[in-house]
Amino acid sequence: MAGETDLDKLLALMQPKLLDGEYVFCTLNDASLADAVALRPLATYLEEEGLSVLLEKSQAEQAGLQFNSTFRGITLSVHSSLDAVGFTAAVSTKLSGNGIPSNVIAAHYHDHVFVPAERAEYALQLLTEFEQ
Repeated sequence: MAGETDLDKLLALMQPKLLDGEYVFCTLNDASLADAVALRPLATYLEEEGLSVLLEKSQAEQAGLQFNSTFRGITLSVHSSLDAVGFTAAVSTKLSGNGIPSNVIAAHYHDHVFVPAERAEYALQLLTEFEQ
């Protein structure tokens, strides 16, 4: 099943859903792949500085990992195509225009937006405005 590419449809059908829990971004410098997998990260990306991991906050605390900010996740439930143009830009523009930073992760079926935990409910409200 191919994902949606039409921007107007994507925005109207996004159905944002707030994920349970709080998340943090950390870097693993000298960890093995097995160590990283054991942490059960929601996402990873290998950067020059080390392996960036997105973890539940409690996982990071238990592992003694450092982090700077705490986030909540919002899944955009529409099946978006990786070839869609402007979807994540529209979402991040809406949030940034209201003073909310966003970290967007595009996965195969959906896009996921991580916003500061204390602004998550407001971010969800703003994103639902696209559906009206």
